[in-house]
Amino acid sequence: MTDEIGAPRGHIKDVGIETGAARLTPEIIRKTALRMLHEEAGARLRTYLDICVRCGLCSNACHYYNSMGGDPTYSPAGKVKETLSVIMAKNGRVDVEFMKKACEIAFTECNLCRRCAMYCPLGIDTATMMLFVRRLCHKLGMVPQYIQDTAHSHSATMNQMWVKEDEWIDSLQWQENEAREEVPDLRIPLEKEGADVFYSVIGPEPKFRAQLIYQAAVIFHKAGVNWTMPATPGWDNSDMCMYTGDMEMMSRLKKLHFETALRLRAKRIVMGECGHAFRSVYDMGNRALGWRYPPVPVIHAIDFFHEILTQGKIKVAQKYEKPVTIHDPCNIVRGRGLHEKLREAVGMLCETVIEMEPNREHNYCCAAGGGVINCGPPFKMKRVLGARVKGDQLMEVHKKGGVTCIAPCHNCHGGLEDILHHYKIPMDLKFLGDIIYQCMEK
Repeated sequence: MTDEIGAPRGHIKDVGIETGAARLTPEIIRKTALRMLHEEAGARLRTYLDICVRCGLCSNACHYYNSMGGDPTYSPAGKVKETLSVIMAKNGRVDVEFMKKACEIAFTECNLCRRCAMYCPLGIDTATMMLFVRRLCHKLGMVPQYIQDTAHSHSATMNQMWVKEDEWIDSLQWQENEAREEVPDLRIPLEKEGADVFYSVIGPEPKFRAQLIYQAAVIFHKAGVNWTMPATPGWDNSDMCMYTGDMEMMSRLKKLHFETALRLRAKRIVMGECGHAFRSVYDMGNRALGWRYPPVPVIHAIDFFHEILTQGKIKVAQKYEKPVTIHDPCNIVRGRGLHEKLREAVGMLCETVIEMEPNREHNYCCAAGGGVINCGPPFKMKRVLGARVKGDQLMEVHKKGGVTCIAPCHNCHGGLEDILHHYKIPMDLKFLGDIIYQCMEK
């Protein structure tokens, strides 16, 4: 099949997949798959495969299926049928070409957004099955190159962007100096023990979006928050290893993150505006470590911003006048239920909100999350064309007068920027922190 993507499906060349596949044989695949099926699959995966009745209710829930003209192979059930179902039915006796196709499907045609699970009458979680296929690919050494490079950065530097320890500290001091020109008594407290808030961010902030650290510092300072940031590795809460299937490295990252907060005796961790990082810390990381609950309470920036706004710790000087819409990031809305707090916070800051349809937990994924955007340029157009329904949502809001989209997630920003550009939708993108900083009394 050939779609708009520009290449037959399964024939997009990626050096990580191709190089890894060149080292494989059917016997290596079989042994690795059998070991994983025996040691890691558990009853849940077999149950999911056995109880699926092919009813098709998951299909219309998937942005890829809807955006690709209703091609059944892009439906959640279709993607499972083409990957994990075959591996399990054949006890791992599949060839290298099959695994190359399965790798591309699992990494670049499913955002693990779990919208399909909401519509499945039997509660089947396609994301769990796709993550299993990704982990098998990781075990086979066959992962898209761009996201694997990011995982290598995590393993070498304990952050996503190869930021060295002195560069991290320099970035914080730079943002503190910038902020002090506006708020002279502001400080970004480093290594402060016993603070109420340990603030953690993702690697791209000091690398590409340092202004978000500046803005957060002003917000925390004006709200009178007792907070700190670490000067050591453990500051980066992001985690592409979770999405490559490298659960061992994911566990190391989360352990260091929690240990850094514990070392500073922080009361709780407040995470910046990122969805996948929140999923890794709040949901998957602590459980991979064998902990029932995180050793330090964890909340997302939406939760925290809502708290300081409702408590009156931040005063709104003037509401944001341009009509806005709200993008609901999958990992903090379907994954944590913060949609109403997000709307309450936006309502306190903005004059006019125009909702996308559908919205809240039913909102469509931006097609960038789940590590898909991190698979890099070879798969960009597959991702953008797979998000046509998201583009339709945004275009409808624009026709109603919406000019700004608030998206409290880094990967969502990356995905939405590409969607707005490709579909020629003239809208601005803002983080929630951008709006707070712009509207607050300083």
